[in-house]
Amino acid sequence: MPREFPIGLTPPDWLVRNLRAQPAPVNWPAVVRAAVAIALPLAVGLAVDRPFYGALAAMGALNGVISDTAAAYRVRIPTIAIPQLFGAIGVTVGALVYGRGWVAVAAVTGVALVSGMISTIGAVASASGLVLLLTCVVGAGLPMPGEWWLAPLLMSGGGLLVLLLALLAWPLRSGVPERAAVADTYRKVAALLTAVDGDTQDYDDARHAVTQSLNQSYDIVLAHRARHHGRSPELARLLAQLNAITPVVEAAPAARLSGIRLPPEIPEAVRHLASAVETGYTGPTGLKTPVPATETARAVEHALRHAAEVVADPDVDPRGIDDRLGRPAALSIRAARAARNVALSAASWRYGLRLALCIGIAQVLVSIIAVPRSYWVALTITFVLKPDFGSVFSRALLRALGTVAGLVIAAAVLAEVPRGWWDVPVLLILAPLIPALTPRGYGYQTAAITPVILLLSDVLNRQGTGLLLPRLVDSLIGCAIALVAGYLLWPESWHTRVGDRLAGAVEDTAHYVEAAFGPGAVDPAARARMRRGLYRDLSAIRTEFQRALTEPPPTGRRAAAWWPLVVAVERIVDATTAARVRVRHGAAPPSTAEVTQVSRQLRELAEGVREAETLYAVRTDLTGPAGSVLEPLRQEVAAARAITSPR
Repeated sequence: MPREFPIGLTPPDWLVRNLRAQPAPVNWPAVVRAAVAIALPLAVGLAVDRPFYGALAAMGALNGVISDTAAAYRVRIPTIAIPQLFGAIGVTVGALVYGRGWVAVAAVTGVALVSGMISTIGAVASASGLVLLLTCVVGAGLPMPGEWWLAPLLMSGGGLLVLLLALLAWPLRSGVPERAAVADTYRKVAALLTAVDGDTQDYDDARHAVTQSLNQSYDIVLAHRARHHGRSPELARLLAQLNAITPVVEAAPAARLSGIRLPPEIPEAVRHLASAVETGYTGPTGLKTPVPATETARAVEHALRHAAEVVADPDVDPRGIDDRLGRPAALSIRAARAARNVALSAASWRYGLRLALCIGIAQVLVSIIAVPRSYWVALTITFVLKPDFGSVFSRALLRALGTVAGLVIAAAVLAEVPRGWWDVPVLLILAPLIPALTPRGYGYQTAAITPVILLLSDVLNRQGTGLLLPRLVDSLIGCAIALVAGYLLWPESWHTRVGDRLAGAVEDTAHYVEAAFGPGAVDPAARARMRRGLYRDLSAIRTEFQRALTEPPPTGRRAAAWWPLVVAVERIVDATTAARVRVRHGAAPPSTAEVTQVSRQLRELAEGVREAETLYAVRTDLTGPAGSVLEPLRQEVAAARAITSPR
């Protein structure tokens, strides 16, 4: 296709990827919650002639809206409540050191170190670390009203209002989000079966969508089941249904590699099962599928009938359900394990020190230079320097662009709308934009959050349009500090950030091949956990590569060069799974010599990936019996090794 612009005027690919809006449906309940939770506290504050109190509670509600990312009700409680606890601690520490010069610098920098380290634990800990640092920076930058306990009480109360609104429908919709998640997995599997004989890219995209959906569903169901200690029949049924669809997922690559065309009745039957899962139906499914004519077709049909039996079964013994990811340990054990990992992890210390360095520089800067509304410098760094949220470079760029867009909206509001009760309807309009635009991308989220924060800040200090230019300057200063001290001074090579993880996945694949076919083959449950762990790791690696593609050269160019190898490793895992399915349905198992050869080649590939800074030449000579079930796997391993050869 010819270019629409001269080459010199064509925007680079990394910039286009950054600015492209992500397709996402609007979460209307979250939109309504954001409007009510942020506007209501301010309305109450105005009604009792305490707008300052209302603005603080509304800021706490904003933290709750940002944390409100879970769909299942039981998951929402820790997802929203735990960050509010950390927020109360943060604003208390910040308020205690407000106006105390270098003591405040040291305290906020120390909180940044702790925030960064705990952010590496997981999603809830990351949100908690973010809110901890945000509220500490606000407390250290603004005078808080009343006694020391009032500000944390108001901000936590605003966040818990979001939780209360989120739980209002729980008695009426208990279990609905969990069933919807499992049903969505079934529908993603139906799409995968439809793509089996289609375009390679379509099949790869469908397979990745299935992996993400399985990860999400298992996370939701297993997290709930851990709290019920296996006694909930409803959650046990959902876990059994997830386990039952897994053999269908395993049969898909076998069908793909065999070249057979699945009849449309097969994916349509999976969609029918998805509807039964979503509604909780447990009667006869009336499953009708064509008579299978080949070994692979029998594997697909057998797996599908097993899934239909599980969906139709109203009585599931919770004690007999195998957790394919391993049952989560007790909360106390997981907390102790997380604390130990944080204290001993080099990655945890490295990120904590990066964040502390940037926040320390910001606090020192605003302490020695008079910068209006200076706490926004540290706020900007806190939002930008989140490695689990994406590329630091991309977030700094999008933060600057989103701030400019948000300032345009804020300028119109602050210039034309009278302060006071008019702020409430304005918030009712602006607050819903936050959950509506957040899934679109970080720049869009920034554009939505900026006018809300500015409006609430104006309630606290009444500076009007005088806030606009300082807000822009602060954001640009924060982005610059994050780019220099948090990005350029920490030149983690592509080999360090992703090469080790990809090499680890290849090594794990070698272990999986040996566990599936070697003399020391493990039991099916352990093999299933290995396979799910592999797909989960590959999904995380794919996400990391996609983030790197949004960075400018040389990182983005290097990521694009290595991207085909990521896809090749995914196909190696698929081929291994397909071979295991064929053996289970009657094919001759491979010899020990074949298994040893393939696993050795995989380990050589892993070693090369780990040690290489650039693509390098390797041997691709893999031989063996042409009719062996491992022949497709040998071809995929050879293709992966050929990808690493320089062009």
